[in-house]
Amino acid sequence: MASETTFAELFAATRESAVHLEMRDGYMLDDPSFLAWLEDGRVVDDAESQDWRALVRETVDRGVSVRRARIVSEPLSDYLRFEHAVTAGHNIAAGEEVRWLPRRLTTNLALPGNDFWLFDGKTLLVNHFSGDGDWIGTEIDPDPSSVKLCADAFEAVWSRAVPHEGYTPAA
Repeated sequence: MASETTFAELFAATRESAVHLEMRDGYMLDDPSFLAWLEDGRVVDDAESQDWRALVRETVDRGVSVRRARIVSEPLSDYLRFEHAVTAGHNIAAGEEVRWLPRRLTTNLALPGNDFWLFDGKTLLVNHFSGDGDWIGTEIDPDPSSVKLCADAFEAVWSRAVPHEGYTPAA
């Protein structure tokens, strides 16, 4: 499952919006940044994080809106507590808007089965993970019904979700 177009190329081609919906409670649990944070609260600013922020900054500087919505189980998993802790300095500092939506508030929403990125409302990049949260790969889904479902799902989540600055994880 691989996309022929790179992630950076998708961002470079985007003119209006890039939206990302995350619905898992954990990703790549062997990530050194996560493990460092779990060990002692350390936030690692590695090359991958720096590259991400540079890509988002360049995209936002071109006038593209970059939004990320996270559907989360509460209380948050350790991984989501890590994401919450690093979001302001990582995602928001780069120019992303980030919102959080407790999973209990999504019962009546039609949601896709996978996380995704949607570029300019037409290019759908689907993310695939194993049951343990390990990265498997991506694919471009050209089906207009998939694109519509994901666009509608993202906007429904976004309208209910709480901006990062106002979201306090439930204990």
